Amino acid sequence: MSSLLTSPMVDLDTGAVIAHPAVVDSTGTLRATPLPMVLELPIRVVLSGAGALAPLHEALRRAGRHPREAILLLTGPCQEQDRRLLKVGIDGLRTIGYLLGFADVGSGGASLDLVTEAAPYLLALDPELVSRIPGDHRAVAVARSVATLARGIGAHVLAPGVEREPQLAVIRGLGVRLAHGPLVAPGPDGKVRVPLPVADESPETVMFGPRVQELLLPAVTLPAEAKAEEVVAAFGHEPTITSVILVDEFQRPKGSLDRSRFLLSFAARYGHALHGAKPAQRLADPPRTVPRTTPAIAAMQAAGRDAARVYDDLVVTDELNRCLGIVRVSDLIRQVTSIRS
Repeated sequence: MSSLLTSPMVDLDTGAVIAHPAVVDSTGTLRATPLPMVLELPIRVVLSGAGALAPLHEALRRAGRHPREAILLLTGPCQEQDRRLLKVGIDGLRTIGYLLGFADVGSGGASLDLVTEAAPYLLALDPELVSRIPGDHRAVAVARSVATLARGIGAHVLAPGVEREPQLAVIRGLGVRLAHGPLVAPGPDGKVRVPLPVADESPETVMFGPRVQELLLPAVTLPAEAKAEEVVAAFGHEPTITSVILVDEFQRPKGSLDRSRFLLSFAARYGHALHGAKPAQRLADPPRTVPRTTPAIAAMQAAGRDAARVYDDLVVTDELNRCLGIVRVSDLIRQVTSIRS
C-alpha cells in the first residue's frame, strides 16, 4: 500500500495544500500525516473481497485515523466480468466513509464508462499524459475529455507530476484545479508557491462577475450534533449573524440555519421547550453550497432555484467540500447590478 503522490496535493487557485501523500515507514506502519491522506489501492485488492481490505482498515486504525480521512485512488484495469463485483466493493468502501478516486484516467486505468458508473470523488490523470502537455495536442485532447467527464459526474480532477509553467497554464485552462509535482512542491521553507495565472480580462469573463471567493464572509459554524439552544446563543451573541452552518469534524457543511426561520420556531408557544435541548439539525435546511470559483452570476442562478430560500446565505466550499465561509445574496445582487449598469 503506497501513495501515488510524491508531494502534497495543491489547490492551484490559492496555493493551499489540501491533501498529503500517505507515509508508510520501514516497518509497514502507516504514519499519521496531515489530513486528508491519499492512498493507492489496486483494483484487484478490492475484487479480492473484505478480507483483502482488512490490512488497510487496520493500518488506519493503528494510525489513529478514520476512513473519512483517506482518499483511495484505485489503480489498474477491471475486466468486464468483474465490474459488478467491483461496484459492490466500491459501495462497501464508500459506506465505511472512504473518499474514492481513480488513478491513470485517460490511459491505462479503468475504462471511462466504468469510472462514470462508479461516481468517484476524484479523477487523477495519467502522469505520462500530463508530461506530454502542452507539446502533444493529443494529450491535451484526452485531458480535456477527462475534465469534461469530471464536470458531468461531479468529480474533481488531479494533474500529477506538474513540472513546467506552460504545462500548468494548459491544465488550468482545462478547468483542472488540483495538482502535485515539482512545480508546486513546498520550498525549503515549507511554503507552496503556485505561479500566478495570466489574467483573463475578456468581455465574456468580465460579464460573469467576480468569483464568490472574492465576496466571502466568515461563517458562524457549529458541530453537526449541536443542540438548538446553542444556535440560539450564537444568534443572540451577534445581531448581524444571518445564518449558522452545521459542519462535521472536517468542516464539511451538513445543515444551514437561517436566522429568521430558526428564531421563528422558538418564538412560537412552547418553542424552547419543544426544540431547545434537541439537535439543531432537526430544524436545519440542506446547505446551499457553491464552489469558491463560482462566478457571481452563476451563484445568483443557484440562489434562485428555490423560491422559498432565495435570500438564504450560500455556503462557499473548497475542492474537498469544506466550508470556507458564506456569501450573502444581497452582495451578489449588488455585484450583478454593477456589472449590468
